[in-house]
Amino acid sequence: MKQKILIVGGVAGGASAAAKLRRNSEEDEIIMFEKGPHVSFSNCSLPYHLSGMINDAEDLVLMNPELFLRQYHIDARTGSQVTAIDRENKTVTVKKTDSGEEYKETYDKLILSPGAAPIVPKFPGLEKANVFTVRNVVDIDRLNRFVKQMPSKDIAVIGGGFIGIEIAENLQKAGFSITLVEAASQILRPFDDDMVQILHKTLIDHDINLILGDKVESFEEHKVILASGKEIEAGAVVMAIGVSPETQLAKEAGLEIGETGAIKVNKHYQTSDPSIYAVGDAVEIYHALTRTPSKLSLAGPALKQARTAADHIHGINTLNRGYIGSSAIQVFEYNGASTGLNEALIQALHLKINYNIVRIILSDRVGIMPEAAPMHFKLLFEVPTGKILGAQAIGKGNVTKRIDVIASIIKLGGTLEDLKDMELCYAPTFSTAKDIVNYAGYVGSNLLNQEFKQVNVDKVRELVENQELIIDVREPYEYESGHIKGAFNIPLSQLRERVSEIPKERTVYLHCRTGQRSYNAALALQHLGFQNVVNVAGSFLGLSFYEYYHDKVSGRSPIVTEYNFM
Repeated sequence: MKQKILIVGGVAGGASAAAKLRRNSEEDEIIMFEKGPHVSFSNCSLPYHLSGMINDAEDLVLMNPELFLRQYHIDARTGSQVTAIDRENKTVTVKKTDSGEEYKETYDKLILSPGAAPIVPKFPGLEKANVFTVRNVVDIDRLNRFVKQMPSKDIAVIGGGFIGIEIAENLQKAGFSITLVEAASQILRPFDDDMVQILHKTLIDHDINLILGDKVESFEEHKVILASGKEIEAGAVVMAIGVSPETQLAKEAGLEIGETGAIKVNKHYQTSDPSIYAVGDAVEIYHALTRTPSKLSLAGPALKQARTAADHIHGINTLNRGYIGSSAIQVFEYNGASTGLNEALIQALHLKINYNIVRIILSDRVGIMPEAAPMHFKLLFEVPTGKILGAQAIGKGNVTKRIDVIASIIKLGGTLEDLKDMELCYAPTFSTAKDIVNYAGYVGSNLLNQEFKQVNVDKVRELVENQELIIDVREPYEYESGHIKGAFNIPLSQLRERVSEIPKERTVYLHCRTGQRSYNAALALQHLGFQNVVNVAGSFLGLSFYEYYHDKVSGRSPIVTEYNFM
């Protein structure tokens, strides 16, 4: 039966829903309204216009109304803002943004995909600053044109989430002097504190003035004033502190809003009105691991939601497993990816989960390959089931491949045993024969079976301050090029001959460069009768990255004689 379906919002969720609706039926009348001048643009690619990676702003637009009409027979109306929904009469009021003219359209089904709006608090003096947000092609083009003609090279980016980091990097590459301000103690919340320090170091290595744990207090002309009293010169300010779901239209229509402040939907993405669906950044999703309502501003989930809603309109039911939150980012030469839970989220939500971590560093491909580089990997698993809860990877190689594997395992309810058994593609230029994903399964299983003990790099400073017994099992030349202050050097190659030098009555902490040799040393000592042997997960390389940023910004005394980042 022919239906008239209206869609509010013409970007990721809306455009995807429209295309799927057409694939499901050639009969339906489909009208898509977008208040901006563009539909179906790549909003995740917006920051890359600033560096010139995407030269022309119009290249960000993937589809125009004419193509929608010709290819899909979809009426895509730009410059058209839906201002009201009359649920009783099944009509919407549409306002043309250029003329202000209003008209009504009837519907059989309505899909809301309004997205989320950048948050801009009403700071004192805000009107004195040149403040920009980034939501669409018009925004990024406006920002790009302004900074290219302004006399100053100083730009402040407020917010250390994905958008803030990408904006900061691309403006730095374009030759601007960037200050990045984040009120929290770290950037990029999907990464735990011990992992994200790698990216903190990367930013300051590229001359980004990174300010953490400080927030905006007010603005003056060409200045940002922070709560600490710091004053930042800024010819332009980019606000990227977060987004808020666009729910005004839904609220005014009397649709139910969830506990997170986003539109409440069921598993088919129907709102409290069965004739109205909602998808994308504006809706509340079910988090499959926390088992709570959540908000998730990611393109992938939005497209899946759009497909589910479009199918349900045509009587096709789709299994909704919920979402776990998988994301990736490039920060200069480093790539980062994460999925599922991290330690910070578990603690913030007070989740009653008994878990342990795997923290390993391996080469991302066979070591003799020219581009081989260390990959930092952290895995969370449930105790005692071994169920995989989440993972993070940071390195110069293909981290997304590894995290995609973990995301797939999580969605299928997999465990450490499944990771050990994964058959993954291998060639020396791509990976190692026993990939870091497999290796995480082996290490996690050993921890689960209590075959050895470990301590993470974030606890090492405390060990040093307490004058605990730390043994460095690297070779002497490695030790001499940089080591933990107070650590003794007994190389693994000499360990069995020098075991009498190690007291059995004390807890012995072992480390090497990445944790592999020290793991072997720990097992050897255990077999030789030592009861309290602990391996330092991440070892000296992980420790160097973990300590570096805080050492530099705080001026505190390093616990290492020299850092090692190779």
